[in-house]
Amino acid sequence: MLAAAQRMRRSAEFAATIRGGRRAGRGTVVVHLLLEEPVRASTARAGFVVSKAVGNAVVRNKVRRRLRHLVRPLLGDLPDGSLLVVRALPASASASYAELGADLAAALAAARRPRRQR
Repeated sequence: MLAAAQRMRRSAEFAATIRGGRRAGRGTVVVHLLLEEPVRASTARAGFVVSKAVGNAVVRNKVRRRLRHLVRPLLGDLPDGSLLVVRALPASASASYAELGADLAAALAAARRPRRQR
């Protein structure tokens, strides 16, 4: 479980992170990362999006619990004020815990890399 200070709750925060943040996807997850939050410089916070496409309520909650557990140690590596949205893809329902963790770490690393010049 994430501490209250580490959770995103407002839909405006989710929308701002998805619209303005960097996006990176892997087989089971898509990560949206907004590195600076202009309003409030607190600890890094995370939110999760697990739609009905992933499965029924039992499966969605299982995936959400796994993702929360995997994200907790990764939040300490992010700068203060960062916002992270993790969106589970339908493949996450049948993925193993290790596969979910590897995809999450790879997607987060890709989102943190500087953008290439075009």
